[in-house]
Amino acid sequence: MRDPGIEAAIRAAGGVGALARKIGIAQPSLSNWTRVPAERVIAVEAATGVHRTTLRPDLYGEPAGDVAAAPSTIDNVDAARSRQYALFAVLLARAPDAGLLTRLATLRGDASPLGLAQAALGEAAAAANVEQVEREFFELFIGIGRGELLPYASYYLTGFLNERPLARLRADLERLGIERVNGYSEPEDHAAVLCDVMAGVIDGRFGAAPGADRDFFERHLAPWIGRFFADLEEARSAGLYRSVAALGRIFVAIESEAFTLAA
Repeated sequence: MRDPGIEAAIRAAGGVGALARKIGIAQPSLSNWTRVPAERVIAVEAATGVHRTTLRPDLYGEPAGDVAAAPSTIDNVDAARSRQYALFAVLLARAPDAGLLTRLATLRGDASPLGLAQAALGEAAAAANVEQVEREFFELFIGIGRGELLPYASYYLTGFLNERPLARLRADLERLGIERVNGYSEPEDHAAVLCDVMAGVIDGRFGAAPGADRDFFERHLAPWIGRFFADLEEARSAGLYRSVAALGRIFVAIESEAFTLAA
């Protein structure tokens, strides 16, 4: 029997198959869920708009009144960082649907480089349509044979897939108590997976020790993710994703600088 959180997500998405497509997993795998797995909460929240306190109240506390105003156990800066990583996780896992494009179109920013990049992504989303973005995503990351880019740590660090960076990552994920979801076909060193893990480490979803976000970032993202976003920004097929890449490039540079200053 499914719990109320997963039922709410399925209703919001328009069915089990629709939710599976939105978060990039096989429908049979999702059909076996009795509740949203901890490592999928952020992705399901982003895809459906159902707040994490509804999806997994055992992890995030019961919603009270307006769930958007639910109290957080982390400070505002870390909450914003977690949301940013969660957004990259969703956008790099699959093409945004109409609902996500609509939400992206509301993005605004201040006069800082990060704020300007957020505003630019909002403008790009407002001008985009689902069919165009689906085609763009296919050409960038899937393609016939392969996409224009391969968003994997192993590829960027060694030139090959499924190499030692993936083995090191799997060992660290095991130490964090993070298990692979059945039916998920991508290697764990995919950029979307790494961003999702960062979101969960920061917001406390995985119960990681203080400083685990810095350690994970420096071991598994810093050596290559900036180059990936730079390549995505220059990719021939990029339209909306050029704005995603610019935001990613600026964001990870800020993360790197912050961790360096905190050393």
